[in-house]
This record gives sequence, C-alpha cells and structure tokens, in this order.
Amino acid sequence: MMKNLVLSRFRSVLLSVAVFAAAVASAAANTAIEPVPRSGGPARQHEEFVALAKKGGIDLLFLGDSITDFWRTRGKEVWDKNFAPLHAANFGISADRTQHVLWRLNNGEVDGISPKVVVLLIGTNNTGVETNGSPRNSTEEAIEGVTKVVQTLRTKLPQSKILLLAVFPRGDPKGPPAGSTQIKDLNAAIAKLADGKSIRFLDIGHIFLGPDGKVSPEIMPDLLHPSPKGYELWAEAIRQPLAEMMK
Repeated sequence: MMKNLVLSRFRSVLLSVAVFAAAVASAAANTAIEPVPRSGGPARQHEEFVALAKKGGIDLLFLGDSITDFWRTRGKEVWDKNFAPLHAANFGISADRTQHVLWRLNNGEVDGISPKVVVLLIGTNNTGVETNGSPRNSTEEAIEGVTKVVQTLRTKLPQSKILLLAVFPRGDPKGPPAGSTQIKDLNAAIAKLADGKSIRFLDIGHIFLGPDGKVSPEIMPDLLHPSPKGYELWAEAIRQPLAEMMK
C-alpha cells in the first residue's frame, strides 16, 4: 500500500513538472514577447533615441514602427505644426515588431524621462506572413506582444498615460488586408487594455478607408503607410483625446 502511495505521488509530481515545462515551452515559443535587438540602421536609431532621452524634456512620446517613423518624412509638416510645440519625440523604427520595442524599452529609451502621454501604435508587423509564406505570429501571440509592451510602459513610466491606437488597416500583400479577421481580433483584444485611468484605447482605422471599405490609395499610397493627407487626418483624429490626456 505504501509503495502504491509513493508511486502515485511520484506520478503526480512528474505530471506537474510536465505541465510546467509545457507552459514554459509555450511561452518561450511566442517570439512576440521575447525582447530582441536589431542591427544596422535600427540599432543606430535606438542609440539616438537613448541619447535624446538622456537630454530629457519629452512631454509627448510617439512609439512604434515605420508608420510612426514616417512622421519624419511624409508627416513632417503635420508633425511640426501639431506635435513639435508639445515637446514631442518620435521613437518609431521601421519594421519593428513588439519584440523589438520591448528590447528598446528595456535598454535605455525611456530611462530618465516621464512624458505626460505615450502614443503607442505597434503590432502590424507581427501579423501577416513572411516572404516564405510562414506566419509571423498568430493572433493570440500578437495580442500577448502588444499587451506586454503596454505592461512594460506602465512599469517603466508609471506616471505617463498611454494612448493605445488600434492597429491600422492595411492592404500590403505581406500583411492582412483591411477588415481581416486577424487585425479585427487583435484590436478587439487590446481594446480591453484600456482602464479608464492611465490607458486609453482609440481606433481611428476608418479614416484610412475609402467608401468601398478598402484602404484608400489616396490616404495610404502603398496601402500601409499614410500619405501626408493621411498623417493630417491622423493628427486631427487624436487631437481632442490627446489634449484631454495632456492636461
């Protein structure tokens, strides 16, 4: 009887270890939540952002991928008019995914600053497929990635408010098209991160669509990045909520 009891407990322990190991393996398999650095130009941009953060004086921080990065080019005139006077900084890097933003946040980009508001737009590059046709991340993995970025911002910048933007619609062949289930499900999930206090969710995706419900070539010429007109519409869409959050 004693032998059977010992064997039973041993099997229970083995089962618990197996369950734990499976959970760890599952978490590790999600590339969207594992911080990863980049090299070349993105690495140099990161160093520039770290240096900029050390100077301080950032009241408004835009954080994201190429769609945010392009405020420097296609959206420059709109940026200079609407956001530069608010002591804004643009920490967008082309082709970044959630894992890259996580690495940046953990390696100096927000050290020593406390912006009033962080405008976060990230996740589109975690959706869709690679050039070889393999999925970048599942919807669930992308949701975890965006969630972890938000959680990291709350930890690193506890006094800052977050304006979390829904992932914009896109028509790029490497990503999901406008109205795709993946982007809809991702946005529906991250909308729940809004807490009515420090985190506000805003979906402005409709401003980039034409009457047919597809991405407008006039507003997004490459079906992914806004045109100067698109950046103007973006600025207008967040003007009021941003003013409220900046108070």
